[in-house]
Amino acid sequence: MSIIRENLLRVTEKIEKAAQKVGRNPAEIKLVAVSKTVEAGRIQEAIEAGVAILGENYVQEAQKKIEEIGRSISWHFIGHLQSNKAKYAIRLFDMIHSVDSIPLVEELNRRAEKEGRTMEVMIEVNLSGEASKFGIEEEKAFDIARKVLNLKNLSLMGLMTMPPYFDNPELSRPYYVQLRQLKEKMAGEGIPLKELSMGMSNDFEVAIEEGATYVRVGTAIFGARK
Repeated sequence: MSIIRENLLRVTEKIEKAAQKVGRNPAEIKLVAVSKTVEAGRIQEAIEAGVAILGENYVQEAQKKIEEIGRSISWHFIGHLQSNKAKYAIRLFDMIHSVDSIPLVEELNRRAEKEGRTMEVMIEVNLSGEASKFGIEEEKAFDIARKVLNLKNLSLMGLMTMPPYFDNPELSRPYYVQLRQLKEKMAGEGIPLKELSMGMSNDFEVAIEEGATYVRVGTAIFGARK
């Protein structure tokens, strides 16, 4: 058995156990295999082992891979997206996890309309306040959400966050609780959201315990990046 297949089995087992621990159905949780900097051959190996969603951080890198690998699986954009790359993102991806401004939302909608499609999006929320992280402040997420709901060619799916990196996954938990609570607040104000994209290789089990529906896992599947 290949290392990637072994790693994927291990991650899948952990997802199932984390879900069952809090009485959730493991089928609710979707695994995004983060393939940033991973070459096409190894990505293909992951697809053959059962990966159904790939997450990419850079539009140009993703474009080359999609041309080579094709669309037998779903491609999600999880990095910071600049407005000038919106037209490519609309053509390449099935979902964008990292919408973080009204100008970006407007540009994505315009490009999606031109392409005759509806793009599923999530709002990236910066809960740590770190300047090095992208994402909108919690209170501004409501404005973006309402804007998306009023646009014909975008479909608002949920929220995404990336906490600071901790060796101890328990330290990530408060950020995941906060994102779940924000989703609940939004529901209370008539903004229904289905998805929470949160949790990475070092802490996805904690994220699942707190309500994640998408976990973004790279290193635990493909190994440490060069």
